[in-house]
Amino acid sequence: MSSQYIIPETMKAAVVDSSDTPLEIRNVPVPRPESLKPGECLVKLDCTGVCHTDLHAAKGDWPVPAKTPLIGGHEGVGIVVAIGAHTQDSPVKLGDRVGIKWLADSCLDCEQCRKGLEQSCPKGKYSGFNIDGTFSQYVLSYVRHVTPIPENFDSAEAASILCAGVTVYRAIKYSNANIGDWICLPGAGGGLGHLAVQYAVAMGLRVLAVDTGVQKKELVKKLGAEAWVDFKETKDLVADIKAVTGGQGPHVAVVTAATSTAYEQAIDYLRPGGTLMVVGLPARASLNADIFWTVTKSINIIGSYVGNRQDAREALDIAARGKVKCFFEYKPLSALKETYEGLEKGAVVGRIVLDMKN
Repeated sequence: MSSQYIIPETMKAAVVDSSDTPLEIRNVPVPRPESLKPGECLVKLDCTGVCHTDLHAAKGDWPVPAKTPLIGGHEGVGIVVAIGAHTQDSPVKLGDRVGIKWLADSCLDCEQCRKGLEQSCPKGKYSGFNIDGTFSQYVLSYVRHVTPIPENFDSAEAASILCAGVTVYRAIKYSNANIGDWICLPGAGGGLGHLAVQYAVAMGLRVLAVDTGVQKKELVKKLGAEAWVDFKETKDLVADIKAVTGGQGPHVAVVTAATSTAYEQAIDYLRPGGTLMVVGLPARASLNADIFWTVTKSINIIGSYVGNRQDAREALDIAARGKVKCFFEYKPLSALKETYEGLEKGAVVGRIVLDMKN
């Protein structure tokens, strides 16, 4: 399909040449519309969120390393400016505003895809990991996996919902929590956590936020958290969490903090029959659960990996209707390096969104 848009030869992008070299912002070639394969599309980006996953990809510290050289990023919002020739029954058209998620493409035919676990497809392509992502002015994506953005929903807010929002929404959705149940959210003041607070409140859950710092406490309380525990100030985190929740502990813990300690503590403070949703991804860590207490307390441990296409649409719809608001700071692409530094220190409150238009 020919493009009606004027597409430049080069674009500005943040490139990591290897895990041992710092990222560099430079001009790189823009994928040409005539080179797009059937099913592929080119999106001109307005903005993109920054996720802790992007930092892991840049550092190459996960058990599965990212490709290099790499353009990271997987929370982009922009306009479709080209679609590959001979694409059949495209669900999007030129000019549509769409979102680019972590899951860029999947086969849609394997067992995982058929059962709604397309994010675990063995042929999955992941934006900013094994294909180039959204830290660039244009990005190549796939028509069946870009996500339509609801009308009148701000692009910068939508960006972070595409990963952080979808991830915590799905985790809460599949936690089997019921209205009125207590949910504990370690990492509640961060990018994923502050969205988890709001989705949990929207689902009728009682939120116990765990994090540290006055700024984060004020944020989560403003968003509807019923209780707060500062993990740096408490002398006994497990005891404090149990005390807040009537002595038994919360029904669910959705751990977005990327530390193994947060997972180990959850086994101790969850009430019998409670569910631990494993979400945050430390670089290299093991989940050490005491077998005796896991068994005798009938604890459920469930891994939850981002979300599928339906989860993405649901999460966006809830946010677009005003039930969830992303608190973010808007910065230029040149601020990506300092954003990574803030993420490493745990100093980022809410989310950072980068302006990709200039």
